[in-house]
Amino acid sequence: MKQSFLLTKIIATVGPASSDTDTLKNLVKSGVRLFRINFSHGTFSQYQNIVENIRMVEKELDEFIAVVGDLSGPKIRLGKVTREGIRIEDHHQVKFVKHDITAEKGGAEVTFSTTYPEFIDVVKPGERILLDDGNVRLVCTEIQGEQESKTVVCKVETGGLLTTAKGINLPDTDLTVESLTQKDLKCIDFAIEHKFDFLALSFVRKAEDVLKLKEILKKAGAGTSGKKEIHADLGLSADPGIKEDIIPVIAKIEKPQAIANLEEIVKESDAVMVARGDLGVEMDLADVAILQKQIIRICHKFGKPVIVATQMLQSMIESKTPTRAEVSDVANAIFDGVDAVMLSGETAVGKYPVDAVKIMNQIASRTNNYLKKSGIVFEKMEKSEIRNEDPEAIALGVQSISNHINPEYLIIWTNRGVSAVYLSQRRMPMPLLAFSSVENRLRKLTLLYGVKPIFMKMPGSGSAFIKNVNDHLLQNNWSKTGDPVVVISGDPINRRGLANRIVIHHIGENGE
Repeated sequence: MKQSFLLTKIIATVGPASSDTDTLKNLVKSGVRLFRINFSHGTFSQYQNIVENIRMVEKELDEFIAVVGDLSGPKIRLGKVTREGIRIEDHHQVKFVKHDITAEKGGAEVTFSTTYPEFIDVVKPGERILLDDGNVRLVCTEIQGEQESKTVVCKVETGGLLTTAKGINLPDTDLTVESLTQKDLKCIDFAIEHKFDFLALSFVRKAEDVLKLKEILKKAGAGTSGKKEIHADLGLSADPGIKEDIIPVIAKIEKPQAIANLEEIVKESDAVMVARGDLGVEMDLADVAILQKQIIRICHKFGKPVIVATQMLQSMIESKTPTRAEVSDVANAIFDGVDAVMLSGETAVGKYPVDAVKIMNQIASRTNNYLKKSGIVFEKMEKSEIRNEDPEAIALGVQSISNHINPEYLIIWTNRGVSAVYLSQRRMPMPLLAFSSVENRLRKLTLLYGVKPIFMKMPGSGSAFIKNVNDHLLQNNWSKTGDPVVVISGDPINRRGLANRIVIHHIGENGE
């Protein structure tokens, strides 16, 4: 029986519902290839335990698994609120002050403190203040007092229950807050020490936010590319050797300012996440689907891996089956050509984490099979100044060959992972088996559309590689004799850099 590989990758967020080894193991068996650790919740000891469990499962199942650290960023939250919470009503008045207080019930007027009192200095009358993911909506009506006694006065447009630490969004306010907090800096150190595979940067507003994180990583010896070194290859070509601890940066697009600076942000990022949670709070909900498609299209233009996240199977936090709309949402992201789809609360705190992954896997498999059978192709990639012409030409050649012979697999030997990235960008409807002797580079490739990373010791020659692959496919029942495959490697095979050899091979033939 031939192996079925998932082309579109699944990312699962780890939380109380999924941090034990048995659940992690079942999630991987069901299709997860990347795990997200959300630094907004938990402690460093908990994060360490999760990473150790993931690596244990990875070894037991002999499957490369990437760990994504999601930095909290400058999220503004309400200060302390009386234990039972406070329900504010439409047309009531809310005030924000700079000093710490515990908000108490106060009739038609309630006063709150926040975790970032400096916002009081920049909010202007007429600007919106959204609380609890936009469920409670205020508008600033006036500013009272000066300096430390300054107070923001708001009218409640949509009321609701508020409790301690509920999020605050300021879609109309141009904040000068730093993109990385002191906690983020500690999380970055932790991620480097524990060899995380990716870091996701929250609340990106401009390209400089991405560059700041890259510079920190570069100084720590874990950086990818920076200004004037932009690449469309996860930053894997940025170092002349093969660093084990390189950490690509995923920019989360969730702010209106990020939409305004989208192309520059995408260029500087190693990958991009369409973070629809805060994006749907800060921008008109009716625009979210359109923005999602625009972001994906620009990522394709510049050859950057793209993830769609947030509420994909949200109802499965409580229900064992998703809604029809959620199924369509996942399928449409795959139709748009994303590299990965992500589960958040569904696997972190949901009642049915494994079922959610199984259903997402099923949706992805059916959708990709339909794409292949129907002959639907993704829109033609535009020529981009940040894509290297040589590996792009090789990838285009492989695509042309594949269109003619319809191979069972694309096979590549990769030292740094660069050629695998370019081949993945072509969105060919068959698995790309990427062999390498560099384990941490193989983990990076788990994010990419179609790529199945496999460890192999460095073969002595291109012919030896073909023979090893031939044996691997037959021994694992992934192919049968006579199946065509396209093999891509460097010549000589240990040559770092460009893969420059393409071979059409039929399984069972002599590799010479």
